[in-house]
Amino acid sequence: MQSTGIVRKVDDLGRIVLPAEIRRMLDIQEGSDVEFYLENGRIVLCKLENGCIFCGARESLRRFHGKNLCRNCINTLRGLE
Repeated sequence: MQSTGIVRKVDDLGRIVLPAEIRRMLDIQEGSDVEFYLENGRIVLCKLENGCIFCGARESLRRFHGKNLCRNCINTLRGLE
């Protein structure tokens, strides 16, 4: 895990502001969907990708380790075994 040295306070409604530098690095723009995970007592924030991580397809998606994969790419990966 890479430390940025950036600290933010949680406001009275439970909100935090994501620093512009981090939003730029992860291409998180206004209206982007993000997903929260709990991992070993930590909060992990990930940009939610709405398509297959390999081809970008938006149909027949399955989640695998927090990533979207379409049926065609799953079948292609199975053929590599």
